[in-house]
Amino acid sequence: MKILIIFIISTMLSTNCQAITTNLNPLILIPGAGGNQLEARLTSKYKPTSLLCNKLYPLNKDSEGWFRIWFDPSILLSPFTKCFNQRMKLYYQTQLDDYYNNPGVETRITHFGSTKSLLYLHPYLQKITAYMEPLVKALEEVGYRDGENLFGAPYDFRYGLAADGHPSHVGSKFLEDLKELIESASNSNGGKPVILVSHSLGGLYVQQLLVRNPKSWSQKYIKHFIALATPWGGTVMQMLTFASGNTLGVPLVNPLLVREEQRSSESNMWLLPSPKVFNTKSPLVVTTNVTYSAHDIPEFLKNIGFPEGVLPYTSRILPLVDNLVTSTDQVPITCVIGCGVKTPETLLYADGDFDKLPEIVYGDGDGTVNMISLLSFESNKSTYQHLKVIKIQGVSHTGILKDEIALEKIVEEISCINSDISLVSKA
Repeated sequence: MKILIIFIISTMLSTNCQAITTNLNPLILIPGAGGNQLEARLTSKYKPTSLLCNKLYPLNKDSEGWFRIWFDPSILLSPFTKCFNQRMKLYYQTQLDDYYNNPGVETRITHFGSTKSLLYLHPYLQKITAYMEPLVKALEEVGYRDGENLFGAPYDFRYGLAADGHPSHVGSKFLEDLKELIESASNSNGGKPVILVSHSLGGLYVQQLLVRNPKSWSQKYIKHFIALATPWGGTVMQMLTFASGNTLGVPLVNPLLVREEQRSSESNMWLLPSPKVFNTKSPLVVTTNVTYSAHDIPEFLKNIGFPEGVLPYTSRILPLVDNLVTSTDQVPITCVIGCGVKTPETLLYADGDFDKLPEIVYGDGDGTVNMISLLSFESNKSTYQHLKVIKIQGVSHTGILKDEIALEKIVEEISCINSDISLVSKA
């Protein structure tokens, strides 16, 4: 009888969650890699690698010389793909122990604090570059309004963070800006704590924000953290990116033309499979003579022709990913993930030629992130006591932002958090 009563009450509460649109907590969206627009400007220090890549390209710039570098459809054409590669590439300066733009290239994000640059990657190609627009639209239907109780935190997704004792000037500045946005959103909404909703890489940034701030601050300003498709322990897909390049589904692009830029990305290195999460004995990359597990990343980077990546990986990234396990249970977390989608699990380079695409052995995941990585928080339930995991069958890594069932689940979770029903249900 008692079980029946609890079931009836839980059903009634869950059904009524979406009907509650008043008294909303402010909400901040944090995108994943490539999930917001990025602008660039060329200075007198810029040295083009070809005539086509001179400072006149592209013609469409504002009065101060700024132009959209991501997403720009001209990168679909090979000569301009090379320009994109040169201008987006980062450089790790060993003496300064940090990452920097290509000399002569300045970059900036636009509309920080708003959802504007998260909706579409290109405002004139909305149909094919929609990103968070379906989620924002669903949130608006339950009462959220951009700039009032709904905010966006775009960032330069090429950059990442580093372990304690190592500078990461761009990534650290983003964490400072995000912290200020959280406090501002809370203060402008009567002191209500904020709901953070991240996608993919954005979840790793939020996790580091929690690690690097006192528990008292997190509990004052953050009501709940909803992590969508977060690669907590990295992905096998990143090993493909480093070895052979990855077009990320963009048609007509030769992956080798963007490989150099992708290898230079600080955040891409952050997303390599973590030995803390992946079984160190399981082969992730297999060649005729050598196999590489998550424990063998330094050797892997050296053998694919990227030895300069070994130092920043071993000194900056490995100690950083250890924080996933040691971080504290500061705020309630809901992980929403896709599952049942073919996801690269092992890469087979039969002839050891990393310039060619490998044969792929697939496993479970969301098409991009492996299940072991998506569920790595769940495997540490003793550390994360206030953890909830919502699995959605057949939903992909980016599909989680567009799929009707996924959106319904996400908005329902947000509505329940706003009404504290999720807390009542747990009791």
